[in-house]
Amino acid sequence: MEQIAHCIEFGKINRTSPYPADMKDKDGADELTRQALNDGITPNEILNKGLMSGMEKVGVKFRENKIFVPQVLMSAKAMSASMVHLKPYFISGEAERKGIFIVGTVQGDLHDIGKNLVAMMVEGNGYEVIDLGTDVQAERFIEEAGKHPGSIIGLSALLTTTMTNMEVITNRIRVALPEQKICIGGAPVTEEFRKKINADFYSPDPQGLVEYLATVSR
Repeated sequence: MEQIAHCIEFGKINRTSPYPADMKDKDGADELTRQALNDGITPNEILNKGLMSGMEKVGVKFRENKIFVPQVLMSAKAMSASMVHLKPYFISGEAERKGIFIVGTVQGDLHDIGKNLVAMMVEGNGYEVIDLGTDVQAERFIEEAGKHPGSIIGLSALLTTTMTNMEVITNRIRVALPEQKICIGGAPVTEEFRKKINADFYSPDPQGLVEYLATVSR
């Protein structure tokens, strides 16, 4: 599990991947996850002690500006290599997810790098992520949340001009699903704005969201 966590933290995807240089020709997240399953380690244990452990370190480093987007993306690719082997167990119900996170960039906004980073971090920490993409209208969020009671919605925006759509979408979700938890994030978003539009949570970084989800998921 420590080896898998290390591969996730430093972005070692598989044996053939050249990054990082000091792990050249060594097994990566892909091979180690497959080996762990063959050795009888449960998918939940691999997720909790391998992927989550590594992604937590990535999240903290990113928050503290010790690593940047390219390194996070490499870690996310390593995580995805592991998840290829684990997802069949989650789909079958043999392994359990912590909860469901529905995320999308709000209507009028086509930017997705921040949203994608959040989705990767959340998935790596044990949640099923339903990514609705970009330019997502309120009705789409409502429809998907209605299918998954107890899920949490994440709204993303990069522009101040589209950030205002968060308020419109939040209000419509509140009318349709009064108890729905709604998180917001993006470059122009602030805690003051969260309070103004009556969303439940805001974080300037993905790790803050992961920590919040741990307190509200059921």
